[in-house]
Amino acid sequence: MTDQAHADLTGSRLADRAVASLHAMATGTLADQERLVHPEAVNREAVDEPPACATPGPAGFWATAQWLRTAFSDLSFDIHVVVEDGDLVVVHNTMSGRHTGDFVTWRDGAVGVVMPPTGRGFAVTQTHWIRFRDGLVVEHWANRDDFGMAQQLGWAPPSPAFLFRQVRATRAARRRLAREQAAQRRREGGE
Repeated sequence: MTDQAHADLTGSRLADRAVASLHAMATGTLADQERLVHPEAVNREAVDEPPACATPGPAGFWATAQWLRTAFSDLSFDIHVVVEDGDLVVVHNTMSGRHTGDFVTWRDGAVGVVMPPTGRGFAVTQTHWIRFRDGLVVEHWANRDDFGMAQQLGWAPPSPAFLFRQVRATRAARRRLAREQAAQRRREGGE
């Protein structure tokens, strides 16, 4: 979408910033997150994401961007509708990309399941709800078509070969995390 088409679509400062925050997820920098996200911002969707994503403020949103970009190349958000009501902006969009890296889900700070790369592309609709304070994103939650994405990427229904790769990738990620945590404990303990 061109900048002019985007301006015609939204026409409001908060709506423009909401759209910019989605584009920053796909292609922005940490500086973009710092420009758009309140220091106390909360991402309500971080529950299945790496622990760093639950960090309040720009650092947490940046961690989410890095997590998505690790799994999906050519990540983009095609904006369809933006609605603003007071301090709340709702953005309906299509997120698309190609699955070229491990997609790691998390539960309680531990690796949940790893979806190894399939190389397939996807395009799924989402609705993002973004609340603002002082012109900055302070809260985010979303409705996503995760099952549609899983079907497009070959995660559901899984083939026996994919299940084998998934189990291998999950075990490897859990071992890697255990090694990283052990090294962190050694560093903190001065060993």
